[in-house]
This record gives sequence, structure tokens and C-alpha cells, in this order.
Amino acid sequence: MADHSDNSVSAEGIAEAASKAAKDGGLPPVHLWNPPFCGDLDMQIRADGTWFYQGTPIGRPAMVRLFSTILKREDGKYFLVTPVEKVGIQVEDAPFVAVDAEIGPDRITFTTNVGDEVLADAEHPIIIRGDSAEPRPYVHVRAGLEALIDRKTFYRLAAAAEDDAGGRAGVRSEGQFFPLEV
Repeated sequence: MADHSDNSVSAEGIAEAASKAAKDGGLPPVHLWNPPFCGDLDMQIRADGTWFYQGTPIGRPAMVRLFSTILKREDGKYFLVTPVEKVGIQVEDAPFVAVDAEIGPDRITFTTNVGDEVLADAEHPIIIRGDSAEPRPYVHVRAGLEALIDRKTFYRLAAAAEDDAGGRAGVRSEGQFFPLEV
């Protein structure tokens, strides 16, 4: 373990606190935590979903998954939070990427790059941003955190699309219609 006598926050310290906070394999209750801000951590989530620490990709999927469970968004900024500290991180686009979807009749379940499964519904809508030339599709994962839907998955959604009464192409999940057009 590195020497942190200068009181700087480290990814290792955050990971250790997150491991202790995670119970039963579920998500820690980050929405209940409001610790003091301890500064920014040299951590970034790139648009392709790759997590970097001090300019180097984090190669351990279990570590990325752990960090993803303590991610929080407040006022458009992203933080890793534990019961005792909150550190800022940079996110280029969305913190997650939806890398697959199970598309059934009136049920679309996405899988993200960190292993979350998200059922598209009223609380987890599919949102299209950008323009018709470059649509940017997202699905709400939890607490203001979104996943960019990757190209292959978006093409699969488009192939399953049907028109609504207004002639807009979209998909249905859990009784909701989600347009796939901007």
C-alpha cells in the first residue's frame, strides 16, 4: 500500500471503504451518504466505458465494478462516495455503456459494461439525444446515472422497432413506448 501521509485520497482507500460498505452483493446505499468532499481523484471514465486511474486503464473488472457501485451524480458532476469521503472524478459522456439487450415482447433488459441489468420502463427510460445524423441513445440506470447504448445494441433495437400512432419508430418495454428518433 502506498504511503498517504500527505492526507491525499487514493483509489485503494476508496476501494477498501467501498468493499466494507457493500453488503450482500447489492448496491451500497450511496443515496443516503453525504460525506465531506475530499478533493478530486485522478480517475476518468472515457466515452467507451473504460475506467482510467492516473492515466492508466483499470484492468481489473472486479475493481471497476466495485467503483461503479459507489458512483454518485450531483449537480451534473460525478463522485465516488463512501460513508466517510466523497471524491470527484471525470466522466466524458455517460458512466456506463449498455453492451447488450434482451429484447422480448414488451420487455427490454439491458446489460451494462459493469454487469448491471436494467429493465427499460418508466423509471429507466430510453432517451435519444444528438440529432438524426448522429443519434446518441441512452438508458437510465439509477439515480441520475445513464448508460450509452452501444451501436450494435442500438441497431438491434432499431431492427425491433415499430411505429406508434404518430408514425414515430420506437420500441416498447413494460407498457412504455420509447421513440428511437431525435
